[in-house]
Amino acid sequence: MAKKKVLAVVKIQIPAGQATPAPPVGTALGPHGVAIMDFCKAYNAATEAQRGTIVPVDITVFEDRSFTFVLKTPPTPVLIRQAAGLDKAAVNPGKEVVGSITDAQVTEIANIKLPDLNANDLAAAKLQVVGTARSMGIQVK
Repeated sequence: MAKKKVLAVVKIQIPAGQATPAPPVGTALGPHGVAIMDFCKAYNAATEAQRGTIVPVDITVFEDRSFTFVLKTPPTPVLIRQAAGLDKAAVNPGKEVVGSITDAQVTEIANIKLPDLNANDLAAAKLQVVGTARSMGIQVK
C-alpha cells in the first residue's frame, strides 16, 4: 500500500465537543476540500468527555481529501485559569496579581501538559507552568 501524499497540516483550537462547520473549522478546512461535517462529527465524538475546555487539534489533510487528526492537551493558560477560578488573566501581569494557585495544582497541570511540553521531566514542566502563571498575573503558593 502506497503512502498518501500530505496536502496540508491545519492546526486549530476548538471547544471540546462543540465543533461546527462555522468558523474557525469551516474557514480552515474548506479551502482544502475536506468534508467538514465528517471532521466535526469525529472531533465531537473524540472530545465529548472533555466538554467545557478548549482542545487544540492538528489535522493532516491528504491529497485525496481524506484526513486524520491528533488531539493535543488544552492550552496551559486555560488550565491555569480554571484552577484559579478566573475568567481572564491580569491586564498588567507584572504589576497586579489577580489570583493564585497551589503547588499541587501546578503539579496537576504539569502532568496534564507533559506529553505536549518541551520538557524532560515533571520538574521542568512545573517550571514552565509556573512561568506561564507568572506571565498571567497569577501567584503560585
